[in-house]
Amino acid sequence: MAAEGQSIAWWDGVALFVPGTVPGDRVDVQVTRKRKGYAEGYVVRYRQLSDLRQEPVCQHFDVCGGCQWQMLPYTQQLQMKQQQVADQLQRIGGLGGAQIEPILGATPTLYYRNKLEFTFSPRVWKAYGAVPFEGRSSNALAMPNDTTEDPVVGQRLWEALAEGDSELSPAVGFHAPGRFDKVIDIHHCWLQGGESNGLRNAAREIALTHGYSFYDAKTQSGWLRGMMVRTTTLGQTMALFVFAHDDPSARAQFLSEIAHRFLGVTSLLWCINAKVNDTLYDCEMHVYRGQATIEEQLGRLRVVIGPKSFYQTNSRQGERLYNVVRQLAGLKGSETLYDLYTGTGTIGLFLANDCQKVVGIETVPEAIEDAKRNAERNGIANATFYAGDVLELLDADFVAREGRPDVLIADPPRAGMHPKVVEKLLEIAPQRMVYVSCNPATQARDLALLKAAYQVTGVQPVDMFPHTKHVENVVLLERRNL
Repeated sequence: MAAEGQSIAWWDGVALFVPGTVPGDRVDVQVTRKRKGYAEGYVVRYRQLSDLRQEPVCQHFDVCGGCQWQMLPYTQQLQMKQQQVADQLQRIGGLGGAQIEPILGATPTLYYRNKLEFTFSPRVWKAYGAVPFEGRSSNALAMPNDTTEDPVVGQRLWEALAEGDSELSPAVGFHAPGRFDKVIDIHHCWLQGGESNGLRNAAREIALTHGYSFYDAKTQSGWLRGMMVRTTTLGQTMALFVFAHDDPSARAQFLSEIAHRFLGVTSLLWCINAKVNDTLYDCEMHVYRGQATIEEQLGRLRVVIGPKSFYQTNSRQGERLYNVVRQLAGLKGSETLYDLYTGTGTIGLFLANDCQKVVGIETVPEAIEDAKRNAERNGIANATFYAGDVLELLDADFVAREGRPDVLIADPPRAGMHPKVVEKLLEIAPQRMVYVSCNPATQARDLALLKAAYQVTGVQPVDMFPHTKHVENVVLLERRNL
């Protein structure tokens, strides 16, 4: 299985990447692209299904694309993610000898997300067919009994499945993979529990009853645009509804019905987004009922989360991830700790009682304000947070002012660290670094740049997102005695 969730076959002396398959499937493939060393293609016919397959639990599995690996047992998913980490470290990082601990699986594997965002659209997206399978149909593949072997027809079926069709029927759900203007109408999502499914379905029902228009991304017209649901392990729920323009009468009616049906929503918010893009960071938030924020418990911390806050989307597994960071950091109480790409400061604040000083840097100013509020709320006085680019802030003057770090934690975005940031880390030369990554490939790339001065002494994969191709990886680096 490749890092992006596609299976690999060998054809004509090169690696052939095929989506929609798992190891052990026997398929006919139409090759669409051939490059030096690899090729890509799509399935035109399934001859035999792998014994590894299981029936996905979600009715939207075939078209949604969110939980790419639901057709695999969870134990098999973990094995593949573990292997992905090992392959990336060896192939990209040149760290084939690194000792990798067994991956930490998640519990539960369903309803584990604390945040989901849904889109309203006047055009429901439908896929019209599927790739034929010899002998029977399978819910795992949503295959009809059509068993044509014509590769042209097979290609059209695959393209139909990939492109889908949109018709004038309102939908509330997720964007179709790779399509900004097409939305899959989601009736039940297994990613988030609590009030999430009820809120989304009620919003659709209320809107249709009153004839409220759904926002069309192509024509940039319509009223109801999006919604976000956040939940916490403390039983608190935030529901945010996004409107393309304000209609005070319709808004009051819509939110009143939501509030009446869902008394358990502790934070009912709304905002106006008249921009072309969907980002909400520059939108003003309004409280209809309840509080402007919700709270989550993270170890000893009580964290305040707003509609714009970044927070680990798997609360229970997030705490396990932070405990791994704590263990690998090996703090004794006297250290200066740098927390780069700190987000809302949760890792730094989680470790603040274990060290003398925490210094956090984050690009998003709103996230830094959240970090400061959470520090104050939890009585943490030894943490300082700065808003700005790590590349620009982390210079000699900054280190002279804040002190050279004994331990440094980096949790960059999927793109990894800028090469010049890596150079700065080599200049600052902390004794230990803990590198948290949601992309083992870019992490391995950065580790290759650090390995001359640092030795990898600990690797711990953590599965934050069951049934997806994604895996988190935590690496401990210790400075070599050069």
